Amino acid sequence: MLTDLATGLLIRVPRVVFTSALERFVPCPPRNVSAETVRSALDAALAADETGRLAAYILDEQNRLRKHVTIFVDGRMIRDRNQLSDALVDNSEVYVMQALSGG
Repeated sequence: MLTDLATGLLIRVPRVVFTSALERFVPCPPRNVSAETVRSALDAALAADETGRLAAYILDEQNRLRKHVTIFVDGRMIRDRNQLSDALVDNSEVYVMQALSGG
């Protein structure tokens, strides 16, 4: 939640949370963002990392989600890994984590 500076009221907004394993590479605390899509939420959250290292770990050269990263919104894996156009609601929880693979 964020506080509306004009009214002092709490506003429900999406929250982007990065897995603690990403902390090994770059500080990435949870971020409350004003966003309507996964793309805009991720862009807002990544803007706080002035080094760009977190964005480079999560996004490839075409600005798409890397294969070793996955995102869940409200407990469901996103569908659009290229444009990140999945919609968010006011209180969505966006979880960014490494994808698991292997057998």
